[in-house]
Amino acid sequence: MARFLKDRSKKIGAAPGTPVFIGKQRLKETSIHLIDYTNKAISEKHFENETALEGLKDSGTVSWINVCGLHNEELITEIGGHFDLHNLLIEDVLNTGQRPTFTDYDDYFFIAVKMLKYDKVRDYVDSEQLTFVVGKNYILTFQEELGDVFDPIRNRLRKEGAKIRERGADYLCYVMLDTVIDHYIHIIERFGDKIEHLESQILGSDASSDTILKITDYKREMSYLRKVIRPAREACIHFSKSDSALIHKRTQPFLKDLEGLASLTAESVETYSDILSDQLNIYQTTVSNRLNDVMKVLTIFSVVFIPLTFIAGIYGTNFEYLPELQYHYAYPIFWGVMITVALGMLYYFKRKKWI
Repeated sequence: MARFLKDRSKKIGAAPGTPVFIGKQRLKETSIHLIDYTNKAISEKHFENETALEGLKDSGTVSWINVCGLHNEELITEIGGHFDLHNLLIEDVLNTGQRPTFTDYDDYFFIAVKMLKYDKVRDYVDSEQLTFVVGKNYILTFQEELGDVFDPIRNRLRKEGAKIRERGADYLCYVMLDTVIDHYIHIIERFGDKIEHLESQILGSDASSDTILKITDYKREMSYLRKVIRPAREACIHFSKSDSALIHKRTQPFLKDLEGLASLTAESVETYSDILSDQLNIYQTTVSNRLNDVMKVLTIFSVVFIPLTFIAGIYGTNFEYLPELQYHYAYPIFWGVMITVALGMLYYFKRKKWI
């Protein structure tokens, strides 16, 4: 399926708020992982239906409910019913082509971003939809498949006395978004190293026909990263500036830091995109200059041989009487004239700095 735009044909003609899954099914079954914690205790559960979620909305603990697999529209809708989620929000959760965004629904707020995955073999970036629903004491996360970048956060939560367990769901949401953005930066750095190495090849003598292909591939990846990261930055800015009662004052400084990190990430993508455009121009100029050098050499050879060809043509005619042919030293003189003309022209070109 295309990375830049998802197939939305299933939604054509559907009423707003209709729960329709848009995307590619990546898991056979939808699974739910619950981490329920306070500053003193923590529990974890795995289950495949929503019945275990009853009462979590109003519990005295902080609950992180992570749902993997979005193709089960009925289950996602039932989970939304347990937390009184708006139909439009459920629709956005099921749409894996959803643009990164932040939306405040008073009793909870919604954030959608992309979680990036880097394929080392193909030098390729793919993504999956990641959405957050954050309430007073719970956070719902929805992702397309198993595996994410949150294992360090889970380990922090499991550690007794960890400061993260003293904070609320809003802070947990910040930590998760911060991890996602950090992963963006890690991927950008991978491409950055290769782009900078490519520049040394272009300026050196290692440039080849594969160089233009690499530049094109990296420009495409930067375009995709820009499509993902630009709106993610906007979502982080809205999150930072939100006046939602669900966001504690002590979390605000962290959100300002998140906003700055997201802006830095977006600027890095723009910088490398500009570098690639410059590299493409440099490569094309270098190839053009090399071609000009070749043409200059060929032109000089042609110009040098024009008078030589003329002289040789005269003495190669079939006239019966050519006075010089009877002269004893005609042959060495002929060669002397030819060599003198050639050397004279080369000396002239050298004086003009054409060679």
